[in-house]
Amino acid sequence: MTATAAPPVTPAARLYDPRLRAMTVGIVALVSLLAFEALAVGTAMPTVARALDGLALYALAFGGTFAAGVLAMVLSGIWCDARGPRVPMWSGVGLFVAGLLLAGTATAMGQLVVGRAVQGFGSGLLSVALYVVVGQAYPEELRRRVFAAFAAAWVVPSLVGPAVAGLIVEHLGWRWVFLVVPAVAVPAALLVHSGLRTLSAPVGGRVPAGALARIGWAAGAGVSAALLHHGGQQRGPLAVPLVVLALVGLACCAPRLLPAGFLRAARGLPTVIGLRGLASAAFTGAEVVIPLMLSRERGFTPTAAGLVLTVGAISWSAGSWLQGRLPAPRSSATFPRAGLACITVGTATVALAVAPAVPVAVAVAGWAVAGTGMGLLFPSLSVLTLDLSAPGEQGRNSSSLQLGDSLFAATVLALTGTVLAAGAAPGPVDYAGMLAVAAGCGLLGLLLVGRVVPAVPR
Repeated sequence: MTATAAPPVTPAARLYDPRLRAMTVGIVALVSLLAFEALAVGTAMPTVARALDGLALYALAFGGTFAAGVLAMVLSGIWCDARGPRVPMWSGVGLFVAGLLLAGTATAMGQLVVGRAVQGFGSGLLSVALYVVVGQAYPEELRRRVFAAFAAAWVVPSLVGPAVAGLIVEHLGWRWVFLVVPAVAVPAALLVHSGLRTLSAPVGGRVPAGALARIGWAAGAGVSAALLHHGGQQRGPLAVPLVVLALVGLACCAPRLLPAGFLRAARGLPTVIGLRGLASAAFTGAEVVIPLMLSRERGFTPTAAGLVLTVGAISWSAGSWLQGRLPAPRSSATFPRAGLACITVGTATVALAVAPAVPVAVAVAGWAVAGTGMGLLFPSLSVLTLDLSAPGEQGRNSSSLQLGDSLFAATVLALTGTVLAAGAAPGPVDYAGMLAVAAGCGLLGLLLVGRVVPAVPR
């Protein structure tokens, strides 16, 4: 008898095709839960610190989470490439839920810090594994739409997360900010389960050479990032030495976790990773300054200033939706170039509002343009990362993409915090300077964006 080959399976044409529907709902729900918890905890933590008499560990409750996440991203990338994304994803969900339960049942601040670190480790494992799931389970023509859905999954939490967390703290107690999420996370993960079973693990998958050293460098980067976070929150002469020490640590560790050629913006993947970091630095740097500038210089209430940031979140989602529905451009640099141009122009426009004669509406419009740019840029860079990755490198490169994003954002946040803490109350010149740095990050990315196209071999 001669064996007859099975007919090829026609790729799904839509995200909610019956073959992909459950997985799509599940992974988008998981991303939304990660977003909600990241945004909601900041609202609850002042109450937590008072209830547990743990103000001394307040910064560590954030810095430890971030450091654990950095280490987990690298570990998840290695794990996914060697064994496939199934086990890292389930491990990430399990640790994320376990960390939330530890934090939600904490009777002392130390337990809460440990719970937050476990939660951060789980988030890091999960976030990278989800990227690899997209690379393996979805056809190329749908990936832009998947990542647009990921961006949209951040919008609702960014709009209502802090407010909902505040209501939970006031009416149910701070513990439920942590304890309510596992009830949704487990069903969401189960929706992904059937789709994960169709993903085959790498044949003869082995741990990549140098993985142990890479994990060591990740630990160093995580500690440096936590120290950077801590130093940026200090008020006094100790802040600057801590930030400098942390930056030195990051300068030593981070390049060893990112693709070769990252520092010189080599063509292809190194530039893709760099652009993601520059965009994060630009947007995060401006996002920190805008509420402070509007409240101090224009007399905005915290609610009104927060609504301006909401405009950026909504326009980010709109930009993501737009790039997911437009035809694929001829050049892979098209969407990143448009996104970086919007980020640069948008943040520079916001800076104009430092002048009292400029209407606040100008700043709002600028921030909407910047948000649209992030929506055009982020999904397109995520797709490019998968497109430029060999099957056995999707985990490593996805972790590098998210590491660059996190470390650039952490650096600009720490430096902004140090500048704000260095002297008296900041004034228009300080705000203009910080927004100019944000716009400069976008402009640098715009100058480099053509290098996302790999060199054509001769």
